[in-house]
Amino acid sequence: MLKITLRELEVFVAISQAGQVTAAGAALGLSQSAMSGAIGELERRLGVTLFDRIGRRVTLNEHGRYLLPRALNMLQQANDLETIYQQGAPSRLKIAASLTIGNYVLPALLAPLMQVANTRYEVEIGNSPAVMKMLLDCKADIGLIEAPLTHSNLMCELWLKDEMVIFCHPDHPLAGTTPNPSELAQCAWILREPGSGVRQSLETMLLPHLGTINVVLELGSGEAIREAIRLNMGISCGSRRAIKRELAAGTFATIHLKNHALERRFFIVWHAEKQLTAGAERLRLACHQWLDNEQEAEKQST
Repeated sequence: MLKITLRELEVFVAISQAGQVTAAGAALGLSQSAMSGAIGELERRLGVTLFDRIGRRVTLNEHGRYLLPRALNMLQQANDLETIYQQGAPSRLKIAASLTIGNYVLPALLAPLMQVANTRYEVEIGNSPAVMKMLLDCKADIGLIEAPLTHSNLMCELWLKDEMVIFCHPDHPLAGTTPNPSELAQCAWILREPGSGVRQSLETMLLPHLGTINVVLELGSGEAIREAIRLNMGISCGSRRAIKRELAAGTFATIHLKNHALERRFFIVWHAEKQLTAGAERLRLACHQWLDNEQEAEKQST
């Protein structure tokens, strides 16, 4: 396997243009011994000589003439890369987000960021454990999750508050009521799969009060659950962000839980051993700006 360095190619080009090792070294700020060592190493790696040496002058032989335009091209590409990064490198940010965030928060969050030139965003949406796995496997630069999952190799930062609501079809017997815990426990519940952020949050918040939950149907997506609720197949619990349109339209109704607020937090996560890229740091700061805006709106509404 060849391990040619850009420095070796730079030395080769300088010598071919100057015709002398000493003159080429002066142009690059390298000693004659350093120049000779670099060109000797390049020839050793390639297994050929590149110059005919006549006295103190050197001229390209057939191998050198073949290499010269290719070396110039590689050095130009390296110079172009350096210039691009000095001026602000194009960003290709890979984001992993859990479902509620990915579907109902992230699009609006990314909208202003997408005005930044040379930035491309690639988003993978899954449940919170899947997001964490992507981060641990270094397949995502930053993640946004809905469950307080922890791992020693992940940094986890508190983000948004998210109100959870119990919801149902408007014709459900408990629609708009405040039932006692036993009534709620006996209802037919439609929930996300175990391990999802919504399921974990729901069990954490409700099980201490209900004791048990009568789960009759588990579905792998929020849209499937909403469709089941439209068919009045049972009740569920989810983020108010995810069903605000249905609530506004009267398609869904809420069921109230007496003296108990259902609230969870979203989290920003990234690999603890990786430094955040410029794009990931921009997203993180945008997340906190979003939090500030929500908190300000909450203050003004009270």
